[in-house]
Amino acid sequence: MFETLPIDSPSVQTSALLTVCLLVCYQLISWYVRYQRWVAVYNELPGKKEKHWFFGHMNEHPGPSEEGIKYQVSFTELFPKMFTVWFGKLRCIVIVHHPDTMRVIMRTSAYVARKPRDPGTAYQVGFQWLGEGLLIANGDKWARNRRLLTPAFHFDILQPYMGVFNKCTDILLEKIGKVAETGEAFEVFDHIGLCSLDIITRCAFSYNTDCQTQGQKHPYVQAVHELSDLWITRSLKVVHAFDFIYFNFTKNGKKFLKLCKYVHGVSEDIIEKRRQAIKQQGLPNQSKAGKSGSKRSLDFLDIILTARDDNGEGLNDLEIRNEVDTFLFEGHDTTSSAISFILYELARHPEIQEECQKEVDAIIEGRDNDNIEWKDLSKFDYLTQCIKKGLRLHCPVFFIQRQVTEDIELEGYKIPAGTSIALDIYNLHHNPSVWGEDRNEFKPERFSPDKVKDMDPFAFLPFSAGQRNCIGQNFAMNEIKVMVARLIHRYTFTCKTGHVVKRRLSVVMRTEDGIWLNAKRRS
Repeated sequence: MFETLPIDSPSVQTSALLTVCLLVCYQLISWYVRYQRWVAVYNELPGKKEKHWFFGHMNEHPGPSEEGIKYQVSFTELFPKMFTVWFGKLRCIVIVHHPDTMRVIMRTSAYVARKPRDPGTAYQVGFQWLGEGLLIANGDKWARNRRLLTPAFHFDILQPYMGVFNKCTDILLEKIGKVAETGEAFEVFDHIGLCSLDIITRCAFSYNTDCQTQGQKHPYVQAVHELSDLWITRSLKVVHAFDFIYFNFTKNGKKFLKLCKYVHGVSEDIIEKRRQAIKQQGLPNQSKAGKSGSKRSLDFLDIILTARDDNGEGLNDLEIRNEVDTFLFEGHDTTSSAISFILYELARHPEIQEECQKEVDAIIEGRDNDNIEWKDLSKFDYLTQCIKKGLRLHCPVFFIQRQVTEDIELEGYKIPAGTSIALDIYNLHHNPSVWGEDRNEFKPERFSPDKVKDMDPFAFLPFSAGQRNCIGQNFAMNEIKVMVARLIHRYTFTCKTGHVVKRRLSVVMRTEDGIWLNAKRRS
């Protein structure tokens, strides 16, 4: 008979420890071998070969400033279609910024957004704020939520919003009118941001905050701006990639959590009030939307609170809050950036602004008021060209990130599964091999019908493309058209003398010191 050694005998413990050590060593060796294979593949790709032993290329980036933007765009001349950047020692990111490479990534089914909590990824940075809303969610979760939310952007839902666009713009016009009477300049982002927040809360949530009348600095707008700045600042720092370090040992990390708590409270308040309203009054009758006697239209929040999937299950409380947080942010900050920069470009180009004014004047001529109607939106040909030009030069969302889930081929190079892909929309829109040497000039005619028909569909992507394109792009374009049309119909804008606009990268495109314009009422 064999003698069985007790489990606590020194021999058994030594053997178990040795086994564990061998397994750990095997895993480390396997990982190192895979890592060296990845490094060999990545080193074959276009990109700067010199890098810091710890920071990779991150220590070379000037930061989220005008200099940082120019630094990033400079790679389009060195590497017209793609290049690699090392985030620290262990993560290589492939950046694509040409229609040929954008097309491959956006059309293939072999990619997803990265796992939301993976350290060092763009979306991990915003997870505490937006959770797994449509911006960050992946796979089946994203597909399910996208299906449930798509009805919120149907034609029948969007059309009644025109009244809200006009009412909120009325307040904005009155505020700018008071400034115009004094002859003083005004800061565009502050005014447009509050109006856009007013619009999204009324349209998507039937929630009136009176934010435009509460002064220039609404706490929610300020919180979103600070969260956006902290997001992009953190994404450039290798040592802040890990949540444990960032949230426990940095001032910015603690501030981020505090701001998240505030914006979550705003969202939860909106959700709870709507739940009570539905419980007491039921859902509005969409067939009577906008007609006399109807209090409000069916909106985004109604739909996400009542939507059910094929199994009869709806979104849980956290999922609902994540989507509300996402749409509050994306529904006002991105359009604020777009409209502000479009007005800036029109102010810089008075002859183009005048052409837009003539078009708007002709469309609304003879009316008792200067409201924009639904039927007008498709008539703004030249204005739409200017809007698209502004979105190209100053795209609000400057990049998106993906991770390939299987090996793919890109420009003859094999990209291994697990690779991070950054689709740099700003670089794409300023790539000289796509837009020519005059790419920075404001030329609306680039988007005239005869030019657009010959344009590569992946050369202009302000709302992304493919299955993960922006679900609210029609809502955003409608809002931009209404606000810009009514603003230039009422006023002529010029740039404040001596003020230099310096852009700043946040989660959306912003500026260092705002955009200061003068407004003069048209006769």
